[in-house]
Amino acid sequence: MTERPAVDTMGYEQARDELTEVVRALEAGGLGLDESVALWERGEALARRCEEQLAGARERVQKVLDGS
Repeated sequence: MTERPAVDTMGYEQARDELTEVVRALEAGGLGLDESVALWERGEALARRCEEQLAGARERVQKVLDGS
């Protein structure tokens, strides 16, 4: 199994792409309970990371628009 990077080190695009893969795997089914739960938890962490990255981008844009 390939070692996955820590979520907190990922950029938006990397986290988004992996989140897409997680959703596909969960939707496809066929996973055991433990694997499904671990994948769900990884997906939740990835979604939070995407939200953090987007919030940071919004703040930077707002600062530019405000002239700060």
